[in-house]
Amino acid sequence: MRQTFIRALLAAAAIVPAAGCISMEKDAAAPATRAALAAAVSNPLRTPANVARDPYRHPAETLAFFGVGPDDTVVEVWPGGGWYTEILAPYLAGGGGRLYAAAPDWGIGGIKKMKEANAPVYGGVLTADFPAFDANTTRVPEGIADVVLTFRNVHNWRMGYRRDDKKDYAPEAFRQIYAMLKPGGILGIVDHRLPETASAERERTSGYIKTSTVLALADQAGFELVGTSEINANPKDTTDWPNGVWTLPPTLALKDQDRAKYVAIGESDRMTLKFRKPR
Repeated sequence: MRQTFIRALLAAAAIVPAAGCISMEKDAAAPATRAALAAAVSNPLRTPANVARDPYRHPAETLAFFGVGPDDTVVEVWPGGGWYTEILAPYLAGGGGRLYAAAPDWGIGGIKKMKEANAPVYGGVLTADFPAFDANTTRVPEGIADVVLTFRNVHNWRMGYRRDDKKDYAPEAFRQIYAMLKPGGILGIVDHRLPETASAERERTSGYIKTSTVLALADQAGFELVGTSEINANPKDTTDWPNGVWTLPPTLALKDQDRAKYVAIGESDRMTLKFRKPR
């Protein structure tokens, strides 16, 4: 690993306005794109519980920062229950784009339910296995994606989440993402941010991950850093909670214990990083 290069990337990522949104690169979305994103976020078909989280997840601003165009081919890696899928699917369908939902079999059930419940809106969402360890599984074709997005997942790969051997498979995940993208394609990452001064072991237990770790993984796979943003930052999050990041909303792992305290803190402090596959 080129440690001096990683230190330079980390220093660049740290140069962020205290209350601003953009560092290193301006918002990549044109006014028409921003209007289309705003319309997708305002879609009345969105689940009310998902809409309630907008103040923490800033979907329109985040997708604009990543420069997601309505005619793009987008891969959403590990979409979970479809929080972002509710926005991306109608947005891309309206502009002639395509959306892949890429996850293991155990993680794609929420998207399949969405497709069955509302085929006119979500029926066009394509599904694929990720990360694909079996040659016989359905993968996202190589070199097809304009944008790959993943929200709060890199820490899971680092922890070996849902793998019997619990080995860190983040490097392989980044390698497969790199293969999906066209030359010049964008990788957008949002994840729970662990302070650089914290013990590296906490990446294996807390649900948080260091920005330097993500930068190193991306660099190892061949990506170049394009920009960083503080759109999803939360300075109230000290990251040292008894049940890790799951202590905070929306999980609230401690249930009613100090509930008001954690609700007042809000969701986690998050890095927002934009990478490019070199042309």
